[in-house]
Amino acid sequence: MFFSFKIALASLKAHRLRSILAMVGVFLGALALTAVQHVSQAMYLKAEMETAKLGTNLFMARSGKVLFRRSGSAAVRNVTTTFTLQDARELIGSIPQSRAGAPFASKELPIRYRAIKIPCQVVATWPTYTEVRSFSPAMGRFITWEDENQRARVCVLGMKIAERLFGKPDQALGQMVYIFRAGVRVIGVMEPKGADIVGSDQDEQVFVPLSTFMRRFTNQDWITGVYLQLTDNQSYDVVKKTADSILRQRHHLGEGEAVDFSLLTAKDTIQLQEQALQLVQTLGLLSSGISFAVGGLGILSLMVLLVRSRRMEIGVRRAVGARRLDIIRQFILESGLMAGAGGFVGVVSAAGLVLLIYKIGKMPVTFDPVFIIGPMVGSVLLGLIAGAYPAWQAAKIEVLDILRNE
Repeated sequence: MFFSFKIALASLKAHRLRSILAMVGVFLGALALTAVQHVSQAMYLKAEMETAKLGTNLFMARSGKVLFRRSGSAAVRNVTTTFTLQDARELIGSIPQSRAGAPFASKELPIRYRAIKIPCQVVATWPTYTEVRSFSPAMGRFITWEDENQRARVCVLGMKIAERLFGKPDQALGQMVYIFRAGVRVIGVMEPKGADIVGSDQDEQVFVPLSTFMRRFTNQDWITGVYLQLTDNQSYDVVKKTADSILRQRHHLGEGEAVDFSLLTAKDTIQLQEQALQLVQTLGLLSSGISFAVGGLGILSLMVLLVRSRRMEIGVRRAVGARRLDIIRQFILESGLMAGAGGFVGVVSAAGLVLLIYKIGKMPVTFDPVFIIGPMVGSVLLGLIAGAYPAWQAAKIEVLDILRNE
């Protein structure tokens, strides 16, 4: 066996360029399979983490249509002005599984402190927002019911907004800032939270009382939606059905009519992202399958050529006592080594590429042994299968045939 291994290595070195070309397909197949599966898993884990940022047992009803892209991020389309504060109150009061609720209205507005002016997302809401969204101030305080009832000119800054306006977040407390043209006093700075599942960076939001926003800022009668914290995560389907019925009735929409609102749960967001990621995984499997097929054909073609060019070597080995099994083992070992080397280099390259993608995409680092060992083992098996026919052809060569032809 060791002798066959030495001969296999010597043969691959002697035909180095052909061997490398034959390994390219296997290399690309292992690279694509390993990289796509790991990136898909990381995207799924990131989606779960971002879903958790929404809050515990969270249910959301909002105007417009929430759509998920293939990348896993979300976008809102067809936002309307039909979702009212009374809609939110009705949902909070009529759904038995609702533990707490927080209506909200959001709008992109500039915020200014002295000469510094930056864009931000203003989120107008109730004091219950921190409970429902599991989101608390790092310093200072959040909006109170007194602020809401008095339409107080106060705000709570997201961490990034505070840093960009004041440098040090703790210096923001008590300062007067201007949202569009309205002056408000900073009463708190929120803890770092990052982006949520609908793509909003919660560290670049500014929170104000809902009554202040609707009467002092915009004088509008509609809101964006409402968050509900449910008693458990097993009643999503029941809550969704109840909320759909309530909003259809309030918006005068019959059964089968297109709705002007979206109802989302953590379960929905994960399922929607899974659907988007399944396409990425399918394309990855397809491309790796094609690459492996090309690699297998490349190895098969090379081994057939090697058998033809090494007829004399095979004859000499047969003449000095080599059995047919020895010849078969020889050529299968060569093809297995070739494919295994291509698979190994492909997996190692994929690991480096995946780490780079994790860093750039700020994804959780995850490695699955199945998709590390699997492609390498699969590459070797592919090589053994591809080398079976040439090995059988080599074993059929007779010494007398070689001498007669020579």
